[in-house]
Amino acid sequence: MQRTLYGATVNLRPATAADIPVLAGIRAMPEVYQRWRGGEDLASEVADDLNDPDTHSLVIQHGDRVVGYIQWGAETEPDYRHANIDIYLEPAVHSRGVGADAVRTLARHLIVDHGHHRLVIDPAADNAAAIRCYSKVGFRPVGIMRRYERGPDGTWHDGLLMDLLADELIDEK
Repeated sequence: MQRTLYGATVNLRPATAADIPVLAGIRAMPEVYQRWRGGEDLASEVADDLNDPDTHSLVIQHGDRVVGYIQWGAETEPDYRHANIDIYLEPAVHSRGVGADAVRTLARHLIVDHGHHRLVIDPAADNAAAIRCYSKVGFRPVGIMRRYERGPDGTWHDGLLMDLLADELIDEK
């Protein structure tokens, strides 16, 4: 059972069906949609994310508002064990430290409470803002994954694999 995680400025609480409309609304915003695309029925896709048994879904609350979504999954094979993180935020809170606080809060939880020694995240290679955000938490570039993800226009674009080892977490809380 997931619990609410508390960061310096955000709370990460388990996502529920009641969050679907606001999360679908955030995903529909052009700045978010271009990075976290979807089909015509974003509410259905958000519901699918929340019901995926291999993904742990949390909403990002800043003050009393839901401003985004963060999820994690884990590779459980003992010789390759690690966790991965994905996130999207409402554009109104971009460049305000909200994303870094959310990623840091979840990373701390994955390291301390779940015992992960390594975390990965994979922004688009041209997403400089996301790369800066993740670097503030301690993630480092590993390499370019060529033609990694299909964009909304149908073309393939590169992703950047970044990882964080437990002792590299820049924990400001």
